[in-house]
Amino acid sequence: MSSINVNYKDLEIKTYNPNTSFLEISKDFRKYYNYPILIAKVDNHITYLNEVVTRDCKVSFYDRSSNVGNSVYENTVHFMMIVAIKKLLGLDAEVVIEHSMDNGVYCELINRDVDIDIIRKIEAKMHELTADDLAITKVNVSRIDAMQYFMRKKQFDKVKVLKYISNTFINLYRLDNIYDYFYGELAPRTKVIDEFRLTYIRGNGFILSYPNTTNPECTLDYVHHRRLFDTFLDYTKWGRILDVQNAADLNEYVSTGAYDELIRISEAYYDGQLSNVADEIYDNKENIKLVLIAGPTSSGKTTTSKKLEVYLRSKGILTHQISIDDYFFDRQETPRDQNGDVDYESLRAIDVNAFNKDLSRLLLGERVLLPEYNFVAGKREYKKKWLQLKTKNDIIIIEGLHGLNEELTMSIERRYKYKIFLSPLTQLNIDNHSRIHTSDTRILRRIVRDNRFRGYSATDTIKQWKKVRKGEHKYIYPYQDEADAIINSALTYELGVLKTYAEPLLFSVDEAEDIYPEALRLINFLRNFLPIPSEEVPNDSVLREFIGNSCFRK
Repeated sequence: MSSINVNYKDLEIKTYNPNTSFLEISKDFRKYYNYPILIAKVDNHITYLNEVVTRDCKVSFYDRSSNVGNSVYENTVHFMMIVAIKKLLGLDAEVVIEHSMDNGVYCELINRDVDIDIIRKIEAKMHELTADDLAITKVNVSRIDAMQYFMRKKQFDKVKVLKYISNTFINLYRLDNIYDYFYGELAPRTKVIDEFRLTYIRGNGFILSYPNTTNPECTLDYVHHRRLFDTFLDYTKWGRILDVQNAADLNEYVSTGAYDELIRISEAYYDGQLSNVADEIYDNKENIKLVLIAGPTSSGKTTTSKKLEVYLRSKGILTHQISIDDYFFDRQETPRDQNGDVDYESLRAIDVNAFNKDLSRLLLGERVLLPEYNFVAGKREYKKKWLQLKTKNDIIIIEGLHGLNEELTMSIERRYKYKIFLSPLTQLNIDNHSRIHTSDTRILRRIVRDNRFRGYSATDTIKQWKKVRKGEHKYIYPYQDEADAIINSALTYELGVLKTYAEPLLFSVDEAEDIYPEALRLINFLRNFLPIPSEEVPNDSVLREFIGNSCFRK
């Protein structure tokens, strides 16, 4: 073949010699991107830029403003940090990338002391790597050879995770003669990773911040959310006590048949959080009139509110649940988003005045006729749903998107409210250098739930995910510091269970779909986990809200 035609998104067709790299090809299309190109999509398959063109194809690219590109940026900046640490502190220096925090990730050096000066030196070394424009090379090697390599380097977390991967060959990445394993793709050179910042926290811990899809232009200043940080830290310490810190540790429980014990322990941890919150509310029962529960999608708000209700009633407190959704404006009055679609996520979609009027009357002891929203007709209807509080200590439980926002309950003084932020804040990693995104746990939960209870395919759910995430960043996360308590709804064992439900649904995504690369990424992610049968999951578990057979589901 003398030449190859490359079709760029049906906008341009250019001709190249065989074996031209996609990195070279990408230079002809930089005008379409605001930031450096990081990865290619070739005939709808994510492709490393150093790979070469061998046939006529359709191509597009990703920069850091996209979900795919930002994932590549994240993996690459992590690798650059790891290399910088080893160059400064010695090849045996090890860092653990723990979990997301604000606009970055929390990291800990596990065998070196850390202070502000060291953090500044690591950041400076990372900037040197950017300026040097070093190559990052993908190397395909035998899985057994990789395990032996990491064994010699005493990186036992990688040895363990590779043990449970069935692939004969895997990809390693090399930067300045340091090799590492990531389950995602990396950029081909260091110069495209030009925005990041390190912030010292305490002890051996620090934050690595970098641009995200919400703000791709630059790295925002780190804002410390103390309560959320402490919740993550407590769960991480708990995982260390159990010796379940990464995917391989979980797989060991499964391979030895001990997963039923882990299920019981995980459920007890979640229940313990609810018990503690119920105690706090009970101790302040003279003041607290409203309990508001908010969190991103698929956090388990329904189960959490129902179980909290059980705990409070066991203490003699009468509870009543009100749904914010019942106060939506009629569809013709609901605001629209930029695409002209009905925007149910906006606070403007809720009749806040009517909601506050009913709350005020209820707290005065009046009997109130509550609305019920008919989503089919798109109307708020008043039938026979009456509510009256029976005692002065009765509590109204409200769960929904805007629960932490004071504007939702503006007529009620803050001292009468107890606010809960809920999210599955997993402490598990794939290994020391590959973290598990909380959002990955949530999208898997949602894929399973949407299919089982709403008739949506995995394709439908993934297509909506970007819009859902945008709403969370706009309407939930800015108010998380308003919370009086944070409940972590993550269950250490759940990814093994979700695998058995989600994996077949992900394989149904057609290769021609734009979201196919994301489905494939989730499939590859789930390959890190052995399947766990769901029979041992109790019927009051938050996980049952998604996989079915919950005792709280009507």
